[in-house]
Amino acid sequence: MIIYGVAFLAFCTLTGIFIGELLGKLIGVPANVGGVGIAMLLLIGLGSYLNKSGWFKGKTEQGVEFWSAVYIPIVVAMAAQQNVYGAFKGGPMAILAGVAAVTIAFALVPVLVRIGNKEPASVIPSKTAG
Repeated sequence: MIIYGVAFLAFCTLTGIFIGELLGKLIGVPANVGGVGIAMLLLIGLGSYLNKSGWFKGKTEQGVEFWSAVYIPIVVAMAAQQNVYGAFKGGPMAILAGVAAVTIAFALVPVLVRIGNKEPASVIPSKTAG
């Protein structure tokens, strides 16, 4: 049933938030440290495992796929908004670090494309006369 997708998303979210709060307390930060990211990794990893092992079938798989597709872009947008607000509040060094990280990430795109497109060298037939 599709409702299992909602339950699975809720489980991953609550587990991720719990682990993020626990990590924050362990390192002495009074905040959630990476809970949303942990929830997303759980959603992707555990969902993939359960799908391969046959626990998600038919409508359940559709529900999980739907909530996975909706959840990740919303969380990324929320995190991006918080990061921008924190950067402006943190001053020029935080803004400079953010701009540098984005610039480096954009500069690495062609490198990653070249790494991903490694194909075995194909044999080009030589031209023969006549």
